[in-house]
Amino acid sequence: ALYIVNVERNGKVIYTWKGDQRNTHIGLYDLQTKQNEHLYMFERDLCIISCSVNNERTLLAVSFHQYTEEERVSRLLHSVSKYLTLLIEIHPINNVRVLKAVDSCVRVQFLYPVEGRNTSTESRLLLVSEDKYIEQFDIHVVAEEEHKVVIQNSGQLPRIRVADDLIWAQWDMMEQRLFYIVPKESRSTLKCVQFYPEENCTSVLESHLDISLNDTQFKHVNFGYDYCQDQAVASGNLNLQVFTSKSGGLCVCCSPTSDTPEEVTYSVYFLHKGYNKTFRVSLERTDSRELKEVAFMNLEYYVAAYLPGQFLHLLNIQHPDLLCYSLFLTGEDARIDVLQNCFIRSPLVSTVLDCHIGSMYTVSISDSALLQFLQNSKQDTERLAALHCALLYFQHTKNLEMQIIWWISENLSTCHSFDPIQEFIIASLYWRMCPETHNLDKLLPYTSLLDWIGIIPGVTCATYIVSLPVLEFQNSKGFWEKLNSNLESVKYAEPHLHYHNNVLRREWHNLSEEREDRRPAAYLRNIFENAKKVLSHLDSLDSEERLVPLFQEEDYQQQLLMGLMVAQLKDHLMRHLQYVGKKKIDEIVLDYVAKLLNLVHRIMKEVWRRYQLHSCILCFDERGSAGEFAVFHIMSRILEAASGMCMPLPPGFHTLHLGLGVRCLPLHTLLHYIDNGVLHLTETCVRKLLKDLDDTEKNEKLKFSIVTRLPEALGQKVCQFWNHPINTKIIARKYVKMLLEKMGNGQCSSPIPERRSVPMEFLPLNYLTTMLAEVESQG
Repeated sequence: ALYIVNVERNGKVIYTWKGDQRNTHIGLYDLQTKQNEHLYMFERDLCIISCSVNNERTLLAVSFHQYTEEERVSRLLHSVSKYLTLLIEIHPINNVRVLKAVDSCVRVQFLYPVEGRNTSTESRLLLVSEDKYIEQFDIHVVAEEEHKVVIQNSGQLPRIRVADDLIWAQWDMMEQRLFYIVPKESRSTLKCVQFYPEENCTSVLESHLDISLNDTQFKHVNFGYDYCQDQAVASGNLNLQVFTSKSGGLCVCCSPTSDTPEEVTYSVYFLHKGYNKTFRVSLERTDSRELKEVAFMNLEYYVAAYLPGQFLHLLNIQHPDLLCYSLFLTGEDARIDVLQNCFIRSPLVSTVLDCHIGSMYTVSISDSALLQFLQNSKQDTERLAALHCALLYFQHTKNLEMQIIWWISENLSTCHSFDPIQEFIIASLYWRMCPETHNLDKLLPYTSLLDWIGIIPGVTCATYIVSLPVLEFQNSKGFWEKLNSNLESVKYAEPHLHYHNNVLRREWHNLSEEREDRRPAAYLRNIFENAKKVLSHLDSLDSEERLVPLFQEEDYQQQLLMGLMVAQLKDHLMRHLQYVGKKKIDEIVLDYVAKLLNLVHRIMKEVWRRYQLHSCILCFDERGSAGEFAVFHIMSRILEAASGMCMPLPPGFHTLHLGLGVRCLPLHTLLHYIDNGVLHLTETCVRKLLKDLDDTEKNEKLKFSIVTRLPEALGQKVCQFWNHPINTKIIARKYVKMLLEKMGNGQCSSPIPERRSVPMEFLPLNYLTTMLAEVESQG
């Protein structure tokens, strides 16, 4: 049988197997090329504890049981050490050097340089001892002919002590980091040593944890997998792992073995957020013989807590504050067929190693299963968590996005504690924009919810504030820079950094209600210039044929809102991203608002296709179909969602919405929607309605009801398209009213013309005639 004993930084897996003669073989499997390579063979049956190969595959370090306790007694070998650690030259083969011959177990791990580095004449090796210390050996080699190398040092290899008095250690092979815990009085201290390619190790982190550890038994993670020993001691040890993410997340996951068969407890310390969440889960099925150890997995954006046969809990790393972003699965939804053992480790991101059978698996979230769970969910907690998970992992999968939109269109009235349209738009924008610029994730909104009071059945959660880690580095890039940025955000009131629409809403209402002549011309010119840039940027984004008739007209109010959003979001980012530069921020903001409009159009396009509507819907001589009525209802909910977020809509949205309303609604309902601001009267739609409909009694009633509700400026533009006596009277009445208002304001200042030869006996009418003649002479 094959057993995996280690995973190296380049993704290569070291494994062992027994030959026909009970020889012990060591092989290397490359995950990228799917190729196997034979490294070494021992001519005896060995129980290998730990094994590591250097980057050049010229040196091999192996630690194994030399003899078991029974063998030593039977052979009277009391003076012979129990464990042996060897350094082997693979080319030429069989040049072996003993590094350790002791009675305590030793783990080995070669350090790896950065990828793409040329062959080095120096290798560095870590030795991790159960005597609670870690050493680093520096090994210099000399190259000989035919790619052969030999160790240069004839005497003892130079070494340095990396860590002392530790009780737990974990190796991060991808980032070359050593995490370890040192007990200090009543609490433990987590430390981290970063290994750099051309430098000695550097201590970079120190964090105090309220975790009770058994300091009599040394525990290790990712330093090789000794199946016999690990399974024997696993039940009595604390299960603890550290996970990091590309976004600067640092999580410590731990689960003590449960004394109560009815429940299990586990904690996740979100050190980059400054708090710990401890969960207690009531188990559905209890079996005292089972080992109640929660397995933890690193899925990059999520930390997974998994108890086979019971539950799978996905905790969002970037936004762990609200439980509604954590996906808690039970029953068949939580079943991972190949992982039915509790003793699981996650050596790489999205990878797990079943230490019971020595097999490694790639773990990923299934889009079809996630979509099915979303469709079958009955609780808002599950719906919201599944929706965010789907948008995070599958945002570029158009087919899945289409099905999510279809699900939203069917569940607009079933989600009581959140608006699915708002969450879809905000979360999609967040995950589309944040990877492009560092720290943008702290400045853009990621949800429409301010808090969450929902509960997960059978799960209790307690949140505790913990002290922030102390970082001890200067000018570090990559993960440590992002972690430091996260910690700075926590220190300086992170919630206040996210963009909010309060100021935007107030400014938009102020500008919308002011008279035309009171608005500052330069300010408004800049606002509408912003809107033009957004629309031009939108044209470059949307290369698909537009099925839905949007973006075909100018909409003053929406362009005003567009331009204001650009200006306000730009000011917000400029305050916090000063190092990015004005030009880059301009690009980010235009891209954000354009993608927002494009998302609304995306929703409309998928809904349009689903209900098989044709592209020209603005025809008023027939009633709307059931599909049109469904689309009208969805558009009303989009409008409601946009109003709640103070979000601009694509130009033409209100025209299309009104057109569907005219086709689908009875007159009294239509007028009710108009009076309450659900439907907006637009010039394009009203003009077409007045021109296309004939003057039957029913149509006259509709037209008259619309005309009397038009704002004055719009009425003057479109009323001329309806040649009807009633409309003529309305125009005349409005015209006379306007003239009288001007006269009352003293705007008619030209000399009064001569009286007509036949003056009127009715003086007010005579005066009116004179005034009208005066105005007419000016015209």
